[in-house]
Amino acid sequence: MSCHAPQPAGCRPGCGACCIAPSISSAIPGMPEGKPAGVRCVQLDANNLCRLFGRADRPAVCERFGFDPHVCGTDRYQAIRILSELESLT
Repeated sequence: MSCHAPQPAGCRPGCGACCIAPSISSAIPGMPEGKPAGVRCVQLDANNLCRLFGRADRPAVCERFGFDPHVCGTDRYQAIRILSELESLT
């Protein structure tokens, strides 16, 4: 039994690529300075699920990120690669 809220439509449970690959400049509970690209968010649990999903203290940038097959690819590894490439362009 999971204590996590349902994931967004299309989101692959256990992926976590969006919580690892991109940098996040806003504060995250447990990471007041945000997080650099390629660093695992402290709110990502052992099952690669966000502990803050559906909570009011989830950063707005995380809340706005949604599943997109062009960004998330066909699996977790492709999502990390695509998001890392996009991050390097910004």
